Amino acid sequence: MSAVSSRLPVFPWDKLEPYKRTALAHPDGIVDLSVGTPVDPVPALIQEALVAAADSPGYPTVWGTPELRDALTGWCERRLGAVGFAHGNVLPVVGSKELVAWLPTQLGLGAGDKVAYPRLAYPTYEVGARLCGAEAVVYDDPTELDPAGLKLLWLNSPSNPTGRVLPKEELVRIVAWAREHGVLVLSDECYLELGWEADPVSVLHPDVCGGSYEGIVAVHSLSKRSNLAGYRAAFIAGDAAVLGELLQIRKHGGMMTAAPVQAATVAALGDDAHVAEQRARYAARREVLKAALEAHGFRIEHSEASLYLWATRDEPCWETVAHLAEKGVLVAPGDFYGEAGARHVRVAFTATDERVAAAVKRLG
Repeated sequence: MSAVSSRLPVFPWDKLEPYKRTALAHPDGIVDLSVGTPVDPVPALIQEALVAAADSPGYPTVWGTPELRDALTGWCERRLGAVGFAHGNVLPVVGSKELVAWLPTQLGLGAGDKVAYPRLAYPTYEVGARLCGAEAVVYDDPTELDPAGLKLLWLNSPSNPTGRVLPKEELVRIVAWAREHGVLVLSDECYLELGWEADPVSVLHPDVCGGSYEGIVAVHSLSKRSNLAGYRAAFIAGDAAVLGELLQIRKHGGMMTAAPVQAATVAALGDDAHVAEQRARYAARREVLKAALEAHGFRIEHSEASLYLWATRDEPCWETVAHLAEKGVLVAPGDFYGEAGARHVRVAFTATDERVAAAVKRLG
């Protein structure tokens, strides 16, 4: 029996451990800006909804309650501009990382198939391809790819790690090309509500998809917008035929979002106030960190959205990581996201106000 793990790359975060130990040794403690994990409280109305649904002795359904499906379709129409959404156009998932990693397998992809993703990208796109035995292909412009054997095209706007936002015109061009060649588009839009210098557009917007969801699926998460990373609350939306197939597979696999989390998701999607409050927190942290990094000799590229600053001192990324670790600040090396990131670092602004202020002081 061959180990499935042998198909996978080395888990990159293990390589960061020595630098983390250096940062931890700082007299004032570590400022960990390496992982974009939320640190602020879960909004009270979401906690209350979770607690109210805590007495849930029965099995939840994979498709979710009608109330959850109503919340998902309503949010897609209200926030993304989707038109004529029905329950068949949405499907809750157990966190977006699970979806990204296992989607190619659930779609029946394997040897001889290709999965494409940006040259600088979230590593789990590659992991998903490797798990099912498909070929992983990177791109700068997806429309320049050879469509032969290409079954799945990942878009990511706003981007992790760069924060780049794809303009609407580019999305239109890519979706048209993919449809022409019968390639399924999966658009990872988990940072869509965190645009700073650009207004991200969903592939589900009629200006992009032409009012048809054929061949396109968007991925959304509540981890960042609502501080729900610990809840594993996410969903996909779009092509009803694709989602219907996934629903059947996930029923057999028992891939169910917990009932209390379903109730919490309904509450979260029904409230915009907490999202605005969290955006304001992140905006303030972003502003002071960006200024401090630039004053320290960094150049910030892209970063018009998401929870990260894509920064460079025009040196190998591990030298930058080591330099900042000596100051007690831990960041992610750019080559975690592809060889094209070898001279950049990704700086998350998800630390508390106190830790961000500590980083700014050290950089100054």
